[in-house]
Amino acid sequence: MKKVVNIILNRILLHFKFCPGVINMLADLTKICILHICPDKLSFILFGNPESGTVSLWCESRKENFFSTFEMEGLSAENHEISLQLSLEKVSSAWKSAHHAEAMKVKLSNKHSGSLKVCVKLRFFSGKSLIVAEHFPIQFIPTNFWNEMQELTVPYSNVSIYLPALEIMKKFVKKLKPVGDHLIIEANQNGELNLKIESESLNVTIYFKNLENPPLENDSEDKDPEEMAIVHTDIKQVLHLITGIRGNPRRAVVHIVTNRIAYFEFLHENFSLKYIIPALP
Repeated sequence: MKKVVNIILNRILLHFKFCPGVINMLADLTKICILHICPDKLSFILFGNPESGTVSLWCESRKENFFSTFEMEGLSAENHEISLQLSLEKVSSAWKSAHHAEAMKVKLSNKHSGSLKVCVKLRFFSGKSLIVAEHFPIQFIPTNFWNEMQELTVPYSNVSIYLPALEIMKKFVKKLKPVGDHLIIEANQNGELNLKIESESLNVTIYFKNLENPPLENDSEDKDPEEMAIVHTDIKQVLHLITGIRGNPRRAVVHIVTNRIAYFEFLHENFSLKYIIPALP
């Protein structure tokens, strides 16, 4: 059963169809993120640093995918947005506890340092009801940092290839994990994707063939379609991603920038997810 949730922040009011799946998925991928609220969309953001080996994430949904009504007023006409940092782990816990609730209300307050108040209305078989409230700290992002919140874009990639079914890919990556920590991802524009583990005692390669390739923006006639692009990754980061993805995305692509990053894109019916895993040094 879909529930209606109210979110209030000063003059912001959101009435949206309760959709815990996205929140729970994101909580599996990252404990803390930035929530960027715009008049037409919401973005959940995690900025990593490739130099330090941390991942980046950008999950976005247009308002009509979640909201029955949507009203908001930002700080000003020029800054018609709101950005805050919150714990997805705590919010997800509250979402799960409200699974059988009759109603749920979420209120954002800017008192003191900011807080998120989640009120859940539970109704018992006797007809009596109980309202349970939880408070979670949040941190508002100052406007001078908003310019840094640019959507992740596909860089100059050497190869782009559609992924095989995620369940199959997850099964094989799990089997490779005990062999070693470094997962080599290599692919070409001829529909071939290989997952490799190389260790002193054992070398294992999983071959996927006849996959499709989206066109490269920087493609040229001189490029050999069988030339492999290679990136060495932390197998734990790859497994964490494909294990955390929920449902069956309509589109799943990896863009490989040789020796730099593996850039994953997942397109679902109601949201899109971009995830960057940096190459190992």
